Amino acid sequence: MGVSLLRPEQCCLHVIDPQQSLMAHIYEADRVVTNISRLMQCARILKMPILANTQYKKGLGPYVPELEEMMEGVPCPDKTEFNALANQETRTLINRLPETVTTLILVGVETHICIYQTAIGALEHGLIPWVVADAVSSRTKNNYDLGLSRLAAVGASVGPAEMIVYELLGRAGIPEFKAVLPYIV
Repeated sequence: MGVSLLRPEQCCLHVIDPQQSLMAHIYEADRVVTNISRLMQCARILKMPILANTQYKKGLGPYVPELEEMMEGVPCPDKTEFNALANQETRTLINRLPETVTTLILVGVETHICIYQTAIGALEHGLIPWVVADAVSSRTKNNYDLGLSRLAAVGASVGPAEMIVYELLGRAGIPEFKAVLPYIV
């Protein structure tokens, strides 16, 4: 079937648009921010590349403070495109990722717009989109649910943060597991 477990060297965490003025209207925004933060910490521990985007920062402002303080060293092009990979600066960053990277782990908002269209862009770019279901959302629960359904239907992998973290770790008893443990309990 060609299915295999992911390894950190195959992945890039892509944070999409968790901006303060937008997150104020997002269904279960606290859950999304908490899980994005956890995944950013884990990605750093596992030495995975992280890239991010803002959507029209002039209008929607910076990331929520909890995530903005974690952005040091993370490339974060501003975009007006809903598909982040349609943005030239983002596509350039994606093209510069190590050749081993085959999977974009997508987190942020909104599930049925930017996450969905970026997942399609990843597929068109030959990458596997892995959507972290509890680290994405939309303004309404209905759009969130329908977005996740559509993402799965078009071939994106969809699952919770804890699932992908344990998949990336592969085993307990290693230094990375011990370092990640505070973020997953």
